[in-house]
Amino acid sequence: MLRAENLAVTRGSSRVLSGIDLALQPGEVLGVLGPNGAGKSSLLGALCGELPPSAGLVSLDGRPLAQWNGPSRAQRLAVLPQSSTLNFAFSVEDVVGMGRLPHARGARMDGEIVAATLRAADAEHLAGRNYLELSGGERQRVHLARVLAQLWPGQSGQVLLLDEPTSMLDPLHQHITLRAVRGIAASGCAVLVVLHDLNLAARYCDRLLLLAAGQTQALGSPHEVLRPDLLEAVFGLQVLVHSHPELGHPLIIAR
Repeated sequence: MLRAENLAVTRGSSRVLSGIDLALQPGEVLGVLGPNGAGKSSLLGALCGELPPSAGLVSLDGRPLAQWNGPSRAQRLAVLPQSSTLNFAFSVEDVVGMGRLPHARGARMDGEIVAATLRAADAEHLAGRNYLELSGGERQRVHLARVLAQLWPGQSGQVLLLDEPTSMLDPLHQHITLRAVRGIAASGCAVLVVLHDLNLAARYCDRLLLLAAGQTQALGSPHEVLRPDLLEAVFGLQVLVHSHPELGHPLIIAR
């Protein structure tokens, strides 16, 4: 289990997170919502060890995250950042195969996992392509396949952190991506995903964390968090909240 206790993060002279208490449960998808500058990406950075806490603790299975060595941590914790700085002409399979570097399972098994995760991300048809020739949305799907390959097929004790994995995707692939996320969660992996789309969060997340100014405003089920009063207070947006006619989750409509 990945846990944050009284977590605070400071950048320069500004405190960007404070007082965050959070525990990711095996098999759940936790969505993180909030306006720009709320601290969503800083939270993800602190949870993966990229940003050192200025106060509080991040732990994995009861051990401080800093005490996990690189290979052991990488076998348990995978991270998809908002953007990639990969600027080399690797093939798509090579990029996805980077997710297998923490493991020593053999070329045959790694190849099967690369193929499986490309299918899960609906990127199988991109196999053999030069990564640099892909569109932004295609690259995003390839990187999703890479982090899925790092943990595939998923199990209890693993954690997947995703920072806006649908930001460059068309509506169909937004749903395909989040279905793949739900699939690896169903295998026991705990998932935290930063999202901007409230309706996608309502549909695919078990719990939601609503942030504003680096602090928790609400943490609970989509029905508990996606309330008109909370959403207006945090986003400044007046909304109507209905129930989805088929699936029952909250359906957010701007007024």
